Amino acid sequence: MKKTFFALLIASCLLSGCGILANGLSNIDPAALATAANTAMTALSISDEQIAQLSAESVAYMDSVNTVDRGAYDKRLRRLMANVKSIDGIPINVKVYKTPEVNAFACGDGSIRVYSGLMDAMDDSELMAVIGHEMGHVRNKDTKNAMKKTYMAYAARIALGSTGSVLGQLSTSVLGDIAQSYLNAQYSQKQEFAADQNGFLFTIEQGYSPYSMYNSLMKLLKMNGESGNRPSGTQTAFSSHPATEERAARMKAAADAYGK
Repeated sequence: MKKTFFALLIASCLLSGCGILANGLSNIDPAALATAANTAMTALSISDEQIAQLSAESVAYMDSVNTVDRGAYDKRLRRLMANVKSIDGIPINVKVYKTPEVNAFACGDGSIRVYSGLMDAMDDSELMAVIGHEMGHVRNKDTKNAMKKTYMAYAARIALGSTGSVLGQLSTSVLGDIAQSYLNAQYSQKQEFAADQNGFLFTIEQGYSPYSMYNSLMKLLKMNGESGNRPSGTQTAFSSHPATEERAARMKAAADAYGK
């Protein structure tokens, strides 16, 4: 049991990028270590139901720190999503954040949040492709893995906090950490390809052009290539994901082949 505990603690340190062992285990509060171990164990065995609960709480936190639109943006999104009721049986809820950032995310509890900057940049078909892509990350369990990493990192921060170090003061809001994991998650090329495929099929199912996913990727590439004319937050959208050019080419090939 003790060996498992220290293995989990070390794994937490690696995931969080901290140097907890350098501080010396003798300075760490045993109660905080136990809490960290329990958090790490929870992360390893976290269920879909627990992810849904944590997602709902973290999205509620995000809603509280962002301006939620109640006007034209909200009306447009609800019109577009009127026929989309769930993600693999999980009822969806949609909201728009009023911000120039070009981004969107979907969570394991069915929450879908779209930034008004993205809505300004995309036509309806392109916007739906991005939403379908984000829904794909939920459907493919990518967000579940991101949640596990967040919990492991949080476990290390709990232990750090017990030493009284400056770093320990950073671990103030687990909800904020969870929310940021959705916004900053780095997915593998394989995961991105699979999410793109979900966006491709999603737009077709919703009656849009098979080129919608391709067009959205190309638009984001162009926006990021225009130095000095980049919308705020564009870098947090698909542009930060690997091999965007290759992904766009794959989606064009899929659209070209569709219906043949």
